[in-house]
Amino acid sequence: MTTSTPSPTKTKPLGQRLLEAGFLTEDQLSLALRELERLGGHLGEILTNLGFITQDILQAFLAQQTASEVVDLTDIYIEPDVLELIPYDLAKRIPALPLKREGHVLTVVLANTMDVVAVDTLERRTGLVLDVLSAPANDLLDAVDQCYAQSGTIDETVDQLLRRGLDQLEEGSGTEAPMIRLCNQIISVAIKQRATDIHIEPDEKILRVRLRVDGVLRQEVLMPKQLQAPVIARFKLMANLNVTEKRLPQDGHITFIAGHRPVDLRISSLPTSFGESVVMRILDKSSVRHEMEALGLSERNQRVFEQVMKRTHGIVLVTGPTGSGKNTTLYTGLQAINKEERSVFTLEDPIEYELPLVRQTQINPDIGMTFPVGLRALLRQDPDVIMVGEIRDRETAELSIRAAFTGHLVLSTLHTNDAIGALPRLIDMGVEPFLLPPSLIAIIGQRLIRRLCEGCKVERDDAELVLQGAQFSIPPGVPPRLWEGKGCESCGGSGYRGRIGIFEILAFDERFHEPILHGPDLGEIRRLAKESGMRTMVEDGIDKALRGLTTVEEVLRVIHG
Repeated sequence: MTTSTPSPTKTKPLGQRLLEAGFLTEDQLSLALRELERLGGHLGEILTNLGFITQDILQAFLAQQTASEVVDLTDIYIEPDVLELIPYDLAKRIPALPLKREGHVLTVVLANTMDVVAVDTLERRTGLVLDVLSAPANDLLDAVDQCYAQSGTIDETVDQLLRRGLDQLEEGSGTEAPMIRLCNQIISVAIKQRATDIHIEPDEKILRVRLRVDGVLRQEVLMPKQLQAPVIARFKLMANLNVTEKRLPQDGHITFIAGHRPVDLRISSLPTSFGESVVMRILDKSSVRHEMEALGLSERNQRVFEQVMKRTHGIVLVTGPTGSGKNTTLYTGLQAINKEERSVFTLEDPIEYELPLVRQTQINPDIGMTFPVGLRALLRQDPDVIMVGEIRDRETAELSIRAAFTGHLVLSTLHTNDAIGALPRLIDMGVEPFLLPPSLIAIIGQRLIRRLCEGCKVERDDAELVLQGAQFSIPPGVPPRLWEGKGCESCGGSGYRGRIGIFEILAFDERFHEPILHGPDLGEIRRLAKESGMRTMVEDGIDKALRGLTTVEEVLRVIHG
């Protein structure tokens, strides 16, 4: 059989071709070849592992050499009957992903378009002529896992389990044992849908699976009650928890391989009246961007934030409820710091994302490693910048203030409703008011709101009525414009896809000293904040709605509940 992929003429080794194309230096190629001789394997893998070239660049180069097209596999959907043409195990091993079938031609994505053996194997398996496209190996592995997880639906796997009977739940080989496949499917679907949490919820007669996507819980699947015990036992086994202990809460950790990349899940089990409830928090490091542009800061807020992160001493607090993105803001701030010239440490519970050139320490109260203990030890490590995951008590607050007084930039979080509310909260903890004015640089209040889906958003014709009904003043001089999401396959019918932050940043100067010392006088502090240019979270949210990023209804839902 023949394919549409031409046979390449390899007149020169890959390394030499990359060197001549300007993608490598002679020193880099020399080191890579020595490592190849020492470790074996493939030169492309060695080059990417050393960081000399990215997978995307390497794949584009190979595709150009073989005249094959590079495809983007993000958010791709493939018909189930097409996926059935290549079994999952074979697709994972090669790796390969069938995209579409037109008559006797099957379009397939390969990481290595020059792999003649793979092409021959697939053609013999399918009985079709292949049209070969290219994609980076990591992206391809991700897409294989996600597409196959969704092709055989969770409901189909549940039906298969029920047909086999409870005494045969673990029959099968490797990852294809039905119960293992079911639990892997639940996690894979959650990752594909960008969920942050998976809820396995026992009810009186059913087991419910819900996913939190863009901050909102939505039901994914209902299962018969008889699957409750084995499903929960399987997740506890994955987290190395005590499967037989069902009376006490347990916490654990799962590392799930999604395609090529590890995804961390924090798992918590809790006894309830109908059985154990299991909740898994998904920490997909590859999906988080710690860049200023990704936060969604307004021009004024970004300017203030960048100025704050250049300070050499003082305290910056980020406030908001659980799940409002506070840690992401702190990580982004740390990324903006010149870490080659400054010594940066963090104390976290837990460490969610690893940062280059930052020494990160895990808090563990069970062995006495608390925030105060860690902070005292950390101050002897010659730090310039310190991130304290959360200020929970007076001791941590006072130690942080002392660090700020002694020439350190301290970043931390606090649970309050808005930026100004952090002042009475600190005083309620027992911090003396006179310590706050000279130590505080800025307080950032924030929430996360859902972003309108770009695939289905349309302009509304009742913008003025919506703003008036929500009691927001209409901006003068410019007719207000608002948008809404109609719902589509990309956003799961919700009209929203992804989230963006709304912020208020209160930057302090000497004018705030007296109002903080006397009370604090929150009314006067608000007046001064407005005078200095601070916009509230509501105002920031409405501005984003007028720019077509979200809706007024979403802003009101998040701010006022």
